[in-house]
Amino acid sequence: MTAKLEEGGLGAVAVQAQNPSGNAALVVSPALSEYSRFGQRIRRRYEAERALLDAGVPSRAACEALFGKLTDNGADLGSALRIVRQVVLERLMTLDCDGQASVQQVTLAMTELAEFALDTACNHVLGQLDAQHGAPMGADGQRAQIWIVGMGKLGARELNVSSDIDLIYVYDQDGETAGTGQGRGRISNQEYFGKAVRAVYAIVGDTTEHGFVFRVDLALRPNGNSGPPAISLGALEEYFHVQGREWERFAWLKSRVVAPTRCVGEGSAGNLRPTVLPFVFRRYLDYNVFDSLRVLHRQIREHAARRSSGRPERTNDVKLSRGGIREIEFIVQLLQVVRGGQFPELRTRATLDALPRLMRAGLMSQETVDALSAAYLFLRQLEHRIQYLDDMQTHVLPTRDDDLHWIAHAMGHASAGAFLAELDRHREFVAHEFDALLGGGKPDCKSCNGSSSALTTPTGFEDFLETLPKGLRERVAGWRDNPRFMALRDESRVRLFRLISRTVTWIAETTITEEAGVRLADWIEPLLRRESYLA
Repeated sequence: MTAKLEEGGLGAVAVQAQNPSGNAALVVSPALSEYSRFGQRIRRRYEAERALLDAGVPSRAACEALFGKLTDNGADLGSALRIVRQVVLERLMTLDCDGQASVQQVTLAMTELAEFALDTACNHVLGQLDAQHGAPMGADGQRAQIWIVGMGKLGARELNVSSDIDLIYVYDQDGETAGTGQGRGRISNQEYFGKAVRAVYAIVGDTTEHGFVFRVDLALRPNGNSGPPAISLGALEEYFHVQGREWERFAWLKSRVVAPTRCVGEGSAGNLRPTVLPFVFRRYLDYNVFDSLRVLHRQIREHAARRSSGRPERTNDVKLSRGGIREIEFIVQLLQVVRGGQFPELRTRATLDALPRLMRAGLMSQETVDALSAAYLFLRQLEHRIQYLDDMQTHVLPTRDDDLHWIAHAMGHASAGAFLAELDRHREFVAHEFDALLGGGKPDCKSCNGSSSALTTPTGFEDFLETLPKGLRERVAGWRDNPRFMALRDESRVRLFRLISRTVTWIAETTITEEAGVRLADWIEPLLRRESYLA
């Protein structure tokens, strides 16, 4: 099949292949998987290697078996890993586009591929370093262990098909290596593991004639790119206590030791969890955290606006733009971070696993869970199809008509227009939920609109009182001379009035009585002594 795709031609094939029930649901034609330019390249170059991969959705065992066959045929470690990656991705693309693999199966397969590659590279590198410097030793006389921590989608086993992998390297003990037979070559554990990080990066991340295994990003480590390549467990714990920021709690929520497999199997990797959990999930509800979360919330939306400014095609970034994947993840992770200390059942990594748990904890309705889950699956499937085209780390809908038509058909639609309509529907729902988070939607009253300074003046306060029912108005008017009320910062006062305005809405809707609204005001007044309670 040529790289040119006419909407009418493929559309006709798709529409005629209806399912047995006779409804309008589309059965995707196998021809769809042949359109990918990436797939065409892999089929031409690696025809023999493709035949060596076991049938079905690739598992870790299948990756290991293919790797063994390639090395037996003379491929070096780095080349074999890269060829495995190319062949596995082509298989996943074919199964996915032909309707034979779910989003969850694809993301798990990519995760297991990454785990296998990192484990293989790490074991190879540690063997080489041991020969040069001896084993790294701790104060207890035992070998010091390094843990490769997968962050984000790798940690949650949600890795997309052309993703980079975010890694942090942690070792359990400081000390120095044993040296060689005559005690030569001794270096500190920090230097030893720093060398290991750089060597693993080269094996997995460097681009060669066979491409790369995975793009690697180490920027999430403590102190970012200015920090050491690997950090000791003790230093990590101190960093969390002294410097850890709110956004890092989100990053570490999905963290998981992904390699070496030996450390995971023996259980030593579990020693990291007691350090991470108290940082991510606070034991008590931390009211002060809401200001930081509002900043994160605003930054996500502002980042999306900046990306699309002057670049209209970027408004169709299914990950980063308004109503995209990132906003779904933020909605879920915010509720997990804020309430996970009180509800241990919320401490899960995968987004689709967390959503029903939020419902069972009473933090989200079943309808919202269903809609966000459907949007997440749709957007992740779409993300994969965008990346299947050229194996590029992009999340933006293509601007070429034939590419867009192919994506529409691969998403089960007869036309690009129908596909875009469904995309808009999902994104609008996600954006609405994101805007409503943390009171970020439109204010409930005119007095709360516009500049917050309007509510900090006597005139603005009197105008606000006029919007309230008589009983509630008389109660709130008494706050005029309350020193705690007068001492509130502008933003806290605006939040207070938004809460009262929402109460007015409940009264108007007969959700509560006016008497209940007055009692709510009575309950609120003692809270004025702590602004954080108004978060």
